[in-house]
Amino acid sequence: MNRFIAFCGLDCESCDVRIATITDDDALRQRAAALWSSLNGVPITPEMIRCDGCRLCGAKTPFCNALCPIRRCALEKAVDTCADCSQMDVCSILGQITAGNQAAADRLKKIRAEKTR
Repeated sequence: MNRFIAFCGLDCESCDVRIATITDDDALRQRAAALWSSLNGVPITPEMIRCDGCRLCGAKTPFCNALCPIRRCALEKAVDTCADCSQMDVCSILGQITAGNQAAADRLKKIRAEKTR
């Protein structure tokens, strides 16, 4: 499985936060901070925009590290991704991501299908 797929199915390789981290792009950090502040309803500063990937060791934004309910749940359940959880299809927390991101939902379904072969 691709190690850059987040617990929720988002693709960390295409995430502006990770890209800003690995390229040290301050302008991208500023744009990502503004967007994440808006999406999450909390102040996120450009200095907080540091992440190597949701499931990888290394830097995490404060939101991803401590506040993301999906990441917290997956770590508590010790699953590789939400595809390993029996509640994936009915999880309201995961649904907050997958309802607006069909690609994330499709990635998780593909991971689940590959593991059941």
